[in-house]
Amino acid sequence: MVVGRLVLVALTIFVAVVNGNSEGDALYALRRSVKDPDNVLQSWDPNLVSPCTWFHVTCNQDNQVTRLDLGNSNLSGHLVPDLGKLEHLQYLELYKNNIGGTIPAELGNLKNLISLDLYNNNITGKIPATLGKLKSLVFMRLNDNHLVGRIPRELASISSLKVVDVSSNNLCGPIPTTGPFEHIPLNNFENNPRLEGPELQGLASYDTNCT
Repeated sequence: MVVGRLVLVALTIFVAVVNGNSEGDALYALRRSVKDPDNVLQSWDPNLVSPCTWFHVTCNQDNQVTRLDLGNSNLSGHLVPDLGKLEHLQYLELYKNNIGGTIPAELGNLKNLISLDLYNNNITGKIPATLGKLKSLVFMRLNDNHLVGRIPRELASISSLKVVDVSSNNLCGPIPTTGPFEHIPLNNFENNPRLEGPELQGLASYDTNCT
């Protein structure tokens, strides 16, 4: 009986260490990809067993990373695909920085994500269609960046989505009107000179040069 309990405890510790190392590796990949002049990531020590002791990182009772709060932290650089490995992440807060590059398609793997806040950065490229897999997403704020291309129709399948703001980018094509987009105000799409307005049912052709 005692031996059995010891084995169970050892397995629990092993799982926690492996999980902590995996998530720590993913977060440290982000640290390596950004410039941090204010040293807000100074506590991110890759030699620690778990990233749960790092500043700006929140974990649940199982030592799984659930929040990353780095808004308004004067960070520059780019996002990394490794962030998609934080499978328990609920809040990704990186707003009001100087982050450039594209949004990794791997963020679509964050099945528990509730809030994606990347607004007020220098992010380029397209909104990945893979974000349509985020079935727990409630808030998606990508405004005030340099995004191009269409608003993925895959986002219309996220029934939990309440807030979408993609204003002040360079998006093109129609604005989705189905699913959660029925209730998103049009001013959340403004300052995108190439957007064509709400899509019309039965209208087959839109700007084929939308890229």
